[in-house]
Amino acid sequence: MSKTVRIGSAGGFLGDSSTAAPQLIKGGDVDYLVLDYLAELTMSVLAKAYSRNPEGGYAHDFTEWVWKDNIREIARRGIKVVTNAGGVNPRACRARMEEIAAEAGVSLKIAVVEGDNILDQVADLAASDVAEMYSGEAFPAPSRIASANAYLGGRPIAEALARGADVVITGRVVDSALVLGPLMYEFGWADTDYDMMSAGSLTGHLLECGAQSTGGTFTDWEQVEDWAHIGYPIAECFADGSCIVTKAPGTGGLVTVGTISEQTLYEVGDPQAYLLPDVACDWTQVKVEEVGKDRVRVSGAKGYPPTGTFKVCTTFEDGYRSVGILPVVGMNAAVKAERQAAALIERMEEMLRERNMGPFRAVNIESLGAESSYGAHARTRDTREVISKISVEHTDKHACALFGREITAPMTAMMVGNTGWHGGRPDVNKVVRLFSFALPKDRVRASIDIAGKTEPVALTTAGGFDPAAIERPAVEDAPPLGKDAVRVRLVDIAWGRSGDKGDKFNVAVIARKPELLPYIRAALTADVVKEWFAHEFRGAANPRVERFDVPGLHAVNFLLHEALGGGGMATLRLDQLAKGKAQQLLEIPVPIPVTLAKGIKLAA
Repeated sequence: MSKTVRIGSAGGFLGDSSTAAPQLIKGGDVDYLVLDYLAELTMSVLAKAYSRNPEGGYAHDFTEWVWKDNIREIARRGIKVVTNAGGVNPRACRARMEEIAAEAGVSLKIAVVEGDNILDQVADLAASDVAEMYSGEAFPAPSRIASANAYLGGRPIAEALARGADVVITGRVVDSALVLGPLMYEFGWADTDYDMMSAGSLTGHLLECGAQSTGGTFTDWEQVEDWAHIGYPIAECFADGSCIVTKAPGTGGLVTVGTISEQTLYEVGDPQAYLLPDVACDWTQVKVEEVGKDRVRVSGAKGYPPTGTFKVCTTFEDGYRSVGILPVVGMNAAVKAERQAAALIERMEEMLRERNMGPFRAVNIESLGAESSYGAHARTRDTREVISKISVEHTDKHACALFGREITAPMTAMMVGNTGWHGGRPDVNKVVRLFSFALPKDRVRASIDIAGKTEPVALTTAGGFDPAAIERPAVEDAPPLGKDAVRVRLVDIAWGRSGDKGDKFNVAVIARKPELLPYIRAALTADVVKEWFAHEFRGAANPRVERFDVPGLHAVNFLLHEALGGGGMATLRLDQLAKGKAQQLLEIPVPIPVTLAKGIKLAA
């Protein structure tokens, strides 16, 4: 463990703060900066930008806000940069970077990783029997497809660094590969070093969402100081796969067992089969321990051979949507707002029938401020101020335009207390849906371009992952509760983190003390969680909840299928990325022995 590689996360999504890069450059003492910009929705946005302008299609936030402002200092300090800012047009991203570098008088070797874009295979795929990996739906018509990208792994990035790249620009790679690639290069890990592949991927997973590892979105938000100057995470990485997560001195936020445990399970389904291009990860025995102030060591990741396929993210256009906003104030605001919204939709449906346009394909009405997203667990509707959010979908653009025209009519015709909305009439936007499927790895050709020379990258395609080989961890059942059991809120004995997985979401629950976990498991069965979130399954054909044990983190992880109304890009719901689901579950009461309840506020 004599060699240490320090990697800083300077961006977790397209829209992250531009303060992260200079903070890490000046105070982080990092060897690498990694920046993750791509999500499924982002790919469709960049694909549209590319269709309008062949010089677009990449993350301008990176070139204009990170690269332009920090290039001289990056070059002076010899920091290497790895980012997927290339989007659907990594060569154009590099061209803009080189233009900026020339203006700054800096010369750096910038490599482009290609091969993820498989749009040229779309026609063949549509003619085959390819099905959506979760829903089983048929492949969309090629004319409707906006993007089609395979999730590449870390090997092409490692190869680019081995060939002398100072900067590596990629298209679609799995988020954690931005960190795994440098670690493969620095430590000489082979593709078959599966425990190392899993450990490096875990480090990447801890960095990929930026400040979520350093106190951002943490359950105990009251403990997180100085959000305005929150520190972005740095991983001190070692050859044995372990790392220490920390942040730059003098920055806000915090790094604790809680923040790192939450991020470890963020957006993870089965923690024993977290499938990535390079490895099938088993993180059930991961150990997280504080080794100093804002310093947490992470170790114990296990890995197995990956599958013989790449996951492909295809986005396609599927009709139109519009979202209207109608604030209502005054007594019984929620009841008034919902009656008004129902009346507006009734009117609209009649107008559509008169025009032979058919009804809306989907309608969603939410009273923001009256806890609509809580379903049966809403505590109050006695509010005097709500935002009535009315969302509609239709196959015809003109139907949504008509909705936009009518949305203001209630101002003088319906509810007392309408305030109007300063944003004006709602826009009509295309609905973009996600179609995910598995593509044999031998159908993808990865390559690296450096200084105008393109060379292929040999990818391991054999796979070998066997789900039947998984041995579920042994866990301790809770002793019978005595008559002295008391009920506490889950939040008082556990941390929680949730996130979207297409039309699914996960909720990870981590015991604050190991001795509490058996009682959390006893109380939170899959059926209990399914009932708690019953309102989220409306419209689901096969709703179900899976529970996975994660004894290393003293945690359980729940995966809720068909629970997001179509998923992040397609859903009309408020919490489209499931960011608040853990917060909602953390209110559930849990019985524990009175001996463990000292100092805990009892649930009602």
